[in-house]
Amino acid sequence: MKVALLHYWLTNIRGGEKVLLELCKIFPDADIFTHVISPDIKQIYFLKHKVYSSFISKLPFAQKLYKNYMPLMFKASRGFNLEGYDLIISSESGPIKGIKKPDKTTHICYCHTPARYVWDMFDDYYKCAPFHKKIVMRLLKKYLRKQDLLSSKSVDAFIVNSNFVKERVQRIYGRDAQVIYPPTDVEFFQKEVVNNQSDYYLMAGELVKYKRPDITIEAFNSNGRKLVISGIGEELDYLKSIAKGNITFKGRVSDEELRDLYSNAQALIFPGVEDFGIVPLEAQATGTPVIAYAAGGALETVIDGETGLFFNKQSAESLNSAIDKFENMREVFDTDKIRSHTNIFSQQRFIAEIKNLLKL
Repeated sequence: MKVALLHYWLTNIRGGEKVLLELCKIFPDADIFTHVISPDIKQIYFLKHKVYSSFISKLPFAQKLYKNYMPLMFKASRGFNLEGYDLIISSESGPIKGIKKPDKTTHICYCHTPARYVWDMFDDYYKCAPFHKKIVMRLLKKYLRKQDLLSSKSVDAFIVNSNFVKERVQRIYGRDAQVIYPPTDVEFFQKEVVNNQSDYYLMAGELVKYKRPDITIEAFNSNGRKLVISGIGEELDYLKSIAKGNITFKGRVSDEELRDLYSNAQALIFPGVEDFGIVPLEAQATGTPVIAYAAGGALETVIDGETGLFFNKQSAESLNSAIDKFENMREVFDTDKIRSHTNIFSQQRFIAEIKNLLKL
């Protein structure tokens, strides 16, 4: 069986790219199609695969400005030559699924989410955008929505990463979908862990506005507890400018350093709404509970009162109330039980479910 794997762009390795890497384990001879791939990513992760990029990669400064070429990516996706492939699997949260599918080819889309910046979170992205981008977003909104709906018609079957995204696919595309949770390297985060709880709380991940790190900063500015922040992003400088002395920024850290930060923290703070969210599972794999906003994928990965706690409003006051509650019931959270909960989200489970779906 000749297989093509599609992914929107390959400029870093995060949750979506980790799904693609697991698919590569299932299909080690598959060809990969993407709009832009960085040389380092290709050399480190995809050297054994033939990788085809679209004309987007040839546009000026594409390695850095690829997101600005989003309106052109629907046309670029249709330009891929996929004749002769028996199976196409797209790893998707943008326009890569909008291919010209050969008649006898099956196209399965692993949808991380219908594009947030076009659909459910358009207003959030719009509020945060500079003035010139606001104009472009308003002008292109209808066009991008129309193209996204058209691109869904090339898909024979949808897989989604959570029930939260399944609802979006049903509502936006009018299509049913099967939930297969994405792979988490729970074995790595479970091993060599000693839970020497320190006196700090942890927030980890990309520091961007829609993840609402500002809520956490405001809460810890108010409560005076120690907070450690791991990660970088467009909000880093702003967050540093408003943070008080009880808050420490670690920047980008290695996986081993992150594992240590998880395992020694009182709890992970997770204030945003994610389609799935790998970070809470990584923390739980080390035995550390999670204090999360009660929405999105966290509702499927955190068990309230057993592996963490939820807060119901995206506000510093609601978060601080949850922290107070957590500290009053800290002894309830059993590290071994929290670790074992994450086994159902392992890489091995992901591969087995994909193979079962494809009858491999």
